[in-house]
Amino acid sequence: MNGLTRGYWCECWTEQVTGACLASFDAYSAPQADRWVAIALRTISPALDSDASDEAWTWLYEERAETRRALMRSEPCTVTITHADVRITWTIRPVLFLPLAHREEGSPTCAGLSSPAAGESYR
Repeated sequence: MNGLTRGYWCECWTEQVTGACLASFDAYSAPQADRWVAIALRTISPALDSDASDEAWTWLYEERAETRRALMRSEPCTVTITHADVRITWTIRPVLFLPLAHREEGSPTCAGLSSPAAGESYR
């Protein structure tokens, strides 16, 4: 791959008073990006309080289609739910992915530099 690839940068921030946690995902289509959020919401919904669960299912059944249409128009999207003192926010932004050096030929030249010698292991 010599050129830029269109895609979506997806992040999930979980924030509460004691700190924040970030997860990220690179998607190569609008359906793949909104599916990442949908799978997460379906997975956590049984553990959410009733208000947060309602927010999750409202997005899944009423707002998801608009999210996908917005992504196809190259507009960023955000989905947020609040459970107790935790706020979870998914953001999806259209991006251009740069190709990684040396990926066309296989592993980059530096890949073998950090491997342990035969019989050794990292601890």
